[in-house]
Amino acid sequence: MGEEKKGFFSKLVAGLSKTRNHILEGIDSIFHGFSNIDSDFYEEIEEILIMGDLGMNTTMAIVERLKEQVKEKHIKEPLQCKELLIESIKEQMSIEEDAYEFENRQSVVLVIGVNGVGKTTSVGKLAGKLKEEGKRVMVAAADTFRAAALEQLSEWANRAEVEIIRGTEGSDPAAVVYDAVNAAKARKADVLLCDTAGRLHNKKNLMEELKKINRIIDKEFPDAYRENLVVVDGTTGQNALRQAKEFQEAVQVTGIILTKLDGTAKGGIAVAIQSELGIPVKYIGVGESMDDLQKFNAEEFVNALFLAPLE
Repeated sequence: MGEEKKGFFSKLVAGLSKTRNHILEGIDSIFHGFSNIDSDFYEEIEEILIMGDLGMNTTMAIVERLKEQVKEKHIKEPLQCKELLIESIKEQMSIEEDAYEFENRQSVVLVIGVNGVGKTTSVGKLAGKLKEEGKRVMVAAADTFRAAALEQLSEWANRAEVEIIRGTEGSDPAAVVYDAVNAAKARKADVLLCDTAGRLHNKKNLMEELKKINRIIDKEFPDAYRENLVVVDGTTGQNALRQAKEFQEAVQVTGIILTKLDGTAKGGIAVAIQSELGIPVKYIGVGESMDDLQKFNAEEFVNALFLAPLE
């Protein structure tokens, strides 16, 4: 594991400490407290996982898989189930091999989400990461409703040393995207990252605007590889799942950026989103600096959640 990855894993372990203490304490007490594997044993596991924000559907799928494996392997001791449970959770979170294909193609990435989830910051961090990998990156400041968002993204673009296309406060976001797409084509950018207005999924006019932006990209840059990333706040638990679901109905969501995992007791929502919606969590954030946004790794995530020591 490289130094950067090692450092991030340590931050992930620290960030998930509240979730881990919440789930693992309960899980360990079940594995050590039961002498038999029976219906009460499974019910207790279900309760702990649901309380850890894995959600009802995901929890049921995990426990059903656990039951199958216990039967197949003729396991009698509750303590032997821990490793099987961990593997069952990892299975719910596997992502396709081409999940990051946009990094290898000329692409347009639309970043969407409600206000306050860390959307603009995530655009800036992602721009920095891709630039470090040798990509020619441009960002479009299409969140024109908030002057603060324009300034914030300009700051991040400056820090990441990438070009920014921006309008003025109150200008048409679709027009900014139009200009940015054409600039990206003309300058042969590898990746164009578009920050969009924070929108509530139940605001029809804002969702229509999102569809309009999508149509402009389709028309102006039909050859571009498309990626629509929804940013959700890990501290909001099941509400993050609902937001992702609503956005999925408006646009074809291809991935999730899960932010603010540091210090939340609801980190289990990462499992629920991936399992229930079939949308991969592609990036997770555990802090404020540029390298605190990293590609999601199910193995590392579940290990940080279940195998790191309790604090």
